[in-house]
Amino acid sequence: MAPEYMLLLQGFEKWLKTLEYADSTVYASTNYLRDFFIYLTGQGILKVQSINKQIIKVYYEYLQERKNKKQSGGLSQNYIISNINALRRFSKYLQISGKQVLEIDLQVPVIQENSRVILTQREIKGLYKACDNDILGIRDRAMLSIYYGCGLRRNEGLSLDMSDILLKERLVYVQKGKGYKERYVPMSETVKEDLQNYICVAREHLKSFKPDRKETALLLSIRVKRMHGNSIITRLQKLVKTAGLPLETGLHTLRHSIATHLLQSGMSLESVSRFLGHRSLESTQIYTHIANE
Repeated sequence: MAPEYMLLLQGFEKWLKTLEYADSTVYASTNYLRDFFIYLTGQGILKVQSINKQIIKVYYEYLQERKNKKQSGGLSQNYIISNINALRRFSKYLQISGKQVLEIDLQVPVIQENSRVILTQREIKGLYKACDNDILGIRDRAMLSIYYGCGLRRNEGLSLDMSDILLKERLVYVQKGKGYKERYVPMSETVKEDLQNYICVAREHLKSFKPDRKETALLLSIRVKRMHGNSIITRLQKLVKTAGLPLETGLHTLRHSIATHLLQSGMSLESVSRFLGHRSLESTQIYTHIANE
């Protein structure tokens, strides 16, 4: 990558963080821009001043023809649109910082910043298939079961202790929910199997790294401590890249997706609302128009 592009990439990332974009958006946008810069460098375009509308158009056509590196077929339309939207953010960064005017005039669907990315059930299966069979891969499946299978919020999952996993009753006790609201979340047989496999195999193996340490947390790091949010996001992004999904996919995406899938399966709005721990049905109704599409 050209040195000028490396500096721009760093400045762009800091700008996104300053504006308090979601961590998943910062991660995805910088990665999309990095791919763009690598493409430009390969084409011998080493200065941002050399980028014009024609180059953007050719890059868009290149994305439409590019093969998916992780699975058969090409890139998904969502992936391509997200890529172009990242370039739109970069264009705004250049304009605001007074570095350059970069016009992006492409007739492509625009994903609004506040829209919810919803994965299909096939894409969810792709995430599970992306999990390795080693200790960390088993933990990854447990993570997916917590955040997709049980629809927990990020902090709810991070706060889970071993005592909160009631395998016999097939329930997860969420005692640190939003607004300190407690609830019991039912787990499917598949979720139970994933959590049981993690607890009995992977977690025991992780504990053996420091056998004298007493840690009550469900999700353990290799340091045998409660996992942090950034570590969870890093693991999820690894699965997302392997599965070839939009890089904006975050923990909240898993929660939004299970809510939509439950409604599509015929579960009542009231039941889904209780499952998610919403205070009112209004919070759950945002998923109904998606489920009916």
